[in-house]
Amino acid sequence: MLMNVHPIPTVSERINDVRALTAQIVNKEILPNENLLWAKRANARLAPSDIEASRKLREHIKTVVKQTGLWAPHLPAEYGGAGLDFLELAYMNEVLAYAIGAASLFGVVAPNSGNQSLLVKYGTDAQKQKWLIPLINGELESGFSMTEPDEPGSDPRSLKTTARRDGEEWVINGHKWFTSNGFKADFFIVMCRTEDTQGGSETSSRMTQIIVPSSAPGVNIVRGITVWGVESDHCEIIYDNVRVPIDNQLGSRGSGHLAAQDRLGAGRIYHCMNSIGQMWRAFDMMVERAMAREVHGGLLETKQFIQGFIADSYMDIQAARLMTIHCAEKMAANADPRTDISAIKVFVPAAYERVVDRAIQVWGAAGVSGDLPLSAMYQGARTLRIADGPDEVHRILIAKNVLSQYHRGTGWDFGT
Repeated sequence: MLMNVHPIPTVSERINDVRALTAQIVNKEILPNENLLWAKRANARLAPSDIEASRKLREHIKTVVKQTGLWAPHLPAEYGGAGLDFLELAYMNEVLAYAIGAASLFGVVAPNSGNQSLLVKYGTDAQKQKWLIPLINGELESGFSMTEPDEPGSDPRSLKTTARRDGEEWVINGHKWFTSNGFKADFFIVMCRTEDTQGGSETSSRMTQIIVPSSAPGVNIVRGITVWGVESDHCEIIYDNVRVPIDNQLGSRGSGHLAAQDRLGAGRIYHCMNSIGQMWRAFDMMVERAMAREVHGGLLETKQFIQGFIADSYMDIQAARLMTIHCAEKMAANADPRTDISAIKVFVPAAYERVVDRAIQVWGAAGVSGDLPLSAMYQGARTLRIADGPDEVHRILIAKNVLSQYHRGTGWDFGT
């Protein structure tokens, strides 16, 4: 089934154009070819000719994307990107996420895309030439190294990895895990607690992001973490007296927490819009199956249980989508989006999990097989309830924000 995308009357012409162009490529180039595009992931015994055909098809689609002006939508035009603004990119993501792996064919590959955005905003001219441009050109790979096994990932301020200044170098010591793209990365952006001992007295301190080449002495990649029973490229890394130039500091000293929040705040919106695109796909698959599968003397669509699934999933998707768009609009308008970000972070992955679970149930055994994308969606949905901060922390933040408003003598305005 192709994605059914029509203009939205309440948004700009530019957003509608981006959605329409994205849907055109998804429907024409990607969905009919999903099995071939990603065949190597599913079948290790492919013939070399099939592997080459798959590679050529991916390159063809990338060329089509570039011709439409949608390549690297997260990057400014001066860096070869489409230069989409925040809302344009958010609306694009729900369409792009409908197809398996489509983002990578548009030049959006985590964590490289997030690191590119950090380097664009915080990097010096020298850092951009050395790290950003080769990263954009595909000559380098990168990783993001923040989470630690012994500290709560929901509180970046608790991180223990340190960077101590010694002359014109940072000396980094710490233990990270779930460092994305760990095996392939040529460099990591590492979140450190910076300590400056210049001038005789130690000043400890705030978080700073530092660029660390993966080949630097003392960077010890311990293993790829097993996720859902499969080894991943999210790596455990020990930084043992790793020395890098002071010039590898990304942004001003102490700006690391702000930079991480820049990345995570927008990232949560994009993750939620991605989730909505995936829910949309699961919903279409569920309805399509219900209309075609005959059991116990009738089609599944005639069974009230299945009708309930359809209704509940429709409500989950609509609620999740409207909450996320409302949050994105507040963020774009520079209003305070903190409560809304926490709300969508909790609600959307849970709704995503429910929608995919119903689709799996309707598809039966096929739903948990590798023949369909549903099992991978389900694992992704469950993981999102931990990623970007656990649900429980965000629930606490929502309650605190609401209560503080009431303590100031005013109720909550749900109209804003």
